[in-house]
Amino acid sequence: MSDAIDLIAAHWNRERPDVDVTPMAVIGRITRLAQMLDNELKKFFNAQGLEFWEFDVLATLRRSGGENGLTAGALNSAAMRTSGAITNRVDRLSARGLVTRAADPNDRRAIRVQLTPEGRALVDELLPVHMANEQRLLAGLGAGDQAQLADLLRALAESMGDTSLN
Repeated sequence: MSDAIDLIAAHWNRERPDVDVTPMAVIGRITRLAQMLDNELKKFFNAQGLEFWEFDVLATLRRSGGENGLTAGALNSAAMRTSGAITNRVDRLSARGLVTRAADPNDRRAIRVQLTPEGRALVDELLPVHMANEQRLLAGLGAGDQAQLADLLRALAESMGDTSLN
């Protein structure tokens, strides 16, 4: 069995046999799968009436913020987004009534972003459905293969310096 990356590598091997294209077997597949998974997740969340980024911010607040929410800076780090992107996203989620901004009681210069009860309920409702969808996307791999792939991807991420959210 072969996939598109096998075909691309075969073309390169024919055209440039002097160049080792074996890294493409990993990088090409990761890139291609990232695009495919992104498309699947966008479709899933659109069917739920959300953009994927909206769920990402709401879920970040739910898993990280507790009742007090997160400061904008902590939300930037936890969601792995730029401050401009987070500001825009929080504005849009606030307009939908899913988050609020509140003064930080410990630092008057800081603002905390908090889930509204509606935002919290939405994340709690969607999380199990989202996990079932992700399991569907991984159904081509058995549990052992999924664990092995997760370990290998973690090792690659760590080797590239991705050891925390900060």
